[in-house]
Order: sequence, then C-alpha cells, then structure tokens
Amino acid sequence: MTPLAGAGQRPALARPPDVPGAAHETGEPASKSDAGFEAKSVRTLIYLARTPDAALSAYLKSRGWELATARTAHEASRLVKPESAYAGLIDLTGFALRDCAGLEAALRLQQVGWITLTDSAHLVNPDVRRLIRHFCFDFVHLPVTDATLDYLVTHAYGMVSLCDLDAPAATVQDEDEMVGTCEAMQQLFRTIRKVAGTDATVFISGESGTGKELTALAIHERSSRRKAQFMPINCGAIPHHLLQSELFGYERGAFTGANQRKIGRVEAANGGTLFLDEIGDLPMESQASLLRFLQEGKIERLGGHEQIPVDVRIISATHVDLETAMHTGGFRADLFHRLCVLRVDEPPLRARGKDIEILAHHILHKFKMDSARKIRGFAPDAIEAMYNYNWPGNVRELINRVRRAIVMAESKLITADDLDLAHFTAQQTVTLSQARESAEKRAIEAALLRHRHRLAEAAADLGISRVTLYRLMGTHGLRDEKTIFGGEAENEP
Repeated sequence: MTPLAGAGQRPALARPPDVPGAAHETGEPASKSDAGFEAKSVRTLIYLARTPDAALSAYLKSRGWELATARTAHEASRLVKPESAYAGLIDLTGFALRDCAGLEAALRLQQVGWITLTDSAHLVNPDVRRLIRHFCFDFVHLPVTDATLDYLVTHAYGMVSLCDLDAPAATVQDEDEMVGTCEAMQQLFRTIRKVAGTDATVFISGESGTGKELTALAIHERSSRRKAQFMPINCGAIPHHLLQSELFGYERGAFTGANQRKIGRVEAANGGTLFLDEIGDLPMESQASLLRFLQEGKIERLGGHEQIPVDVRIISATHVDLETAMHTGGFRADLFHRLCVLRVDEPPLRARGKDIEILAHHILHKFKMDSARKIRGFAPDAIEAMYNYNWPGNVRELINRVRRAIVMAESKLITADDLDLAHFTAQQTVTLSQARESAEKRAIEAALLRHRHRLAEAAADLGISRVTLYRLMGTHGLRDEKTIFGGEAENEP
C-alpha cells in the first residue's frame, strides 16, 4: 500500500481499530453489538468506476456498506446529499488520462472521503497526482486485497464523519475554480497545459463572463514563472489619459502632482506574467508603446530617458473581435500579431452542455452559507430552465443568478422562479423544427470551437462538406469576421 495522501496521517495495517461498524481484515464476522450498530447507522459507499468489479461490490455489501455505484463523475455527484457523510472508492484504471480532469467535480465534494485505485501508468500523470494530492484521503496500487480496501474506506468514512458538513468549504483558488467536463473544456485544459510550457505571448478570445482571467491565471500557475508576480490590469477600466502611466510608470516631476517616482504595472510584473484584460480598449498611444516594449523588451517611464529592461510574459484577452477592429483601423495589426503568437478560445457557457448543471451545484456549494435556510439543491424545473436558457452573460451570469436564488429561495430547493427563469421551463412550447435548429446550431458552434474555426476540419468532424457548413453558418448567424479572417479564409461573397 502507498503512503497516505492528503490526510496527514498514516493508518496502521496490522489490525484495524475495533470500532462499531468497522470491517476486520481477519474476515471474522461482526459481533452482535456491531450488527446492532450497523442496523441503526447506514454507511454509504460511492463506488465510481467505468466497469465496477462485481466481486468487490458483493464483498463490500457483505461488510455492511450500502453501495451506490456510478460510472461518471456527474452520476457520482448526483448521489451525494448535503449534510451526509460518505466513503468513496474511485477506480482510475478504467478512465482515460484525458478524462481525469472531468473527475474533479466529484472528488472535490467535502462530504466524501475518497480512496483511489490506480496503477503506475496513471500515477505518472501530473493531473492524476494533483487530484490525489488535493482531493483524496488515500490511494493504493492495484492489485490489492478486498479486506485492505474495506479498512481504508472505513477509515476515510470515519474521518469525514468528524467534519462539520454544514460549514462552508474552504475556497479553492486560481485554476481550481475552472470546473468542466465537456469536450470544449477538456480541449481548453489541454491547450492551457501546452501553452504554459512556453514563454510566448498568449491571446485569449471569448465572450464576456467566460472566465478569461481564470484561464490566464491557470497558464501562469503552470508556467516556469509561477513563483513570480501575476499582474492583471483591465485596460477598459482605466481612463485613457492615465493608462500610459499605469502601464509604464513615471518619474518625479513628469507632470503636475508627480511628487515621486512610480513603478508601472509592466515593471512591477518583472519576472512574472502581465495579464492585459480588454486589450481591445487600449488607446492608440498606448498600443504604440506596448508594441515597442514587445519588440525591444525595454520600457521608458513617463518623463524619463532611461531604457529599463523588463522580463515579463504578456497574456492578453478581450471580448472584442480584434480582426474586425484591425480592418476598421481601431487596433494595430502589427501589435495584434505580436500579442497573438498563441491563441486560446474560451467556450461560451451555452456550448458546454452538462457543465451548466455541474457549475450550478459547484456555485451552490460554495455560497450556500449566504442564506440562513439550508438549501439542498435545485428543483427539476430549475435544472430544465438552466439548460433551455441561452446564458448571454455566461458563467458570470450563472454565478449571479445562483447567488441571488440562494438568498431569495423560500424552500430548500432552488426553483426556476428563484433563478428568474420560470419562462424557460416546459410550459414554453417548442416546435420540433425549433428544437432541430437549436441542436444544429449548438453542434456547429461546438465543432467550430474544437477546431478553432478551421472550416475544413469542423466540417469533417460534423460529417458534412465545407460548402454545406458555410451555408448552415449563414443560416444560424454564425458567419463573422473571425470565420472570414481567422482559421480559414473563405472566398465566397
């Protein structure tokens, strides 16, 4: 058995403690007093595996466990009820390495003490190691005896039972806030891992509220600069006449009121990462200064003449279509090509399928203490409405609606009315033609995101010709400047 991971204690395997309801490795039957205790207290074990082991399941049931089997992280999450303690057993050997990031939604549940079954092939993967380190009580290499597993899940269940399940969970910072199991998010996670290993500039494109800053932070945290400063600046929130001094600083006496030297954001991020959010709002004067810095690697403070070398990685983001801005003269093409060495496309919430429900439960779990009433989850009409709604504000809008519903809900389940989405439930009639059009549009959007608007690849993925794809994009209003000037140029009028 491997050392204990994540719990800070190491169980002695010589003999399990004689506690009521604990399974003994000796294989001896439980005493009458133990049996009486088990009859009063039901211990639930969540068994998450692609192909559950029937023999192991039968053994665990014989040891007094009420077994709940799940084959996906989503199924496992739905089995967990608030204010109840669970043991958890997850067999990673049946999951592909690309699926491991999607398991985090289930592993982060504080009500479950997880024991992981793994092998050497999975354990060398850094994502698997991170999941085990942060979210699992312990892990074992296969093969392992059933009695050892019974003891470990009993120990994990006991430790979780000691926790105050009503207390708010510790806030998980940075990239751990990125929750997603859909293919678009898995592609995003793979892209983050790739671009983090380089020092080139990164441009993040996506609608407002999709989490572009979280993506930038995740890239920084995985890069060689992670121990240095991550400096975010919103170019659209600073007045244009102050932006130059905010970025590059100024010398004493540079202008009226400049009583002392000030270090700019670029210089303050030396050795780390500078995140320029809403880069599309950068005025032309600042665009020229930023371009010169990217070319030379040196800055000049306002009112100064000294060339100061700065080593910083630039990550930029915007919801503005910069390709259109370039053609209208609102953004410099040479600066765009400097900023967009590597490109990351952030998927909108409406294209993320089941992630909507997973995110909603994650937000509820994080902010449920905002209400004096104990909110247990979402009513069926709320789930239906969330899937039917288009989410123009993306994840930010979902967070705001769920937080408001937590405060305003009159019952223990959040309803569609609490989310102010009552008109998106089943009472709204949808024709078969409308349903087909909606499904077709979502499929095309997802394919374009997966293949970064390369039409030939997206068309092949959808099983149609490129001409048909282009025609359908026009039908659904998906033809934009990104398509025309992006991954593949089209010659059609």
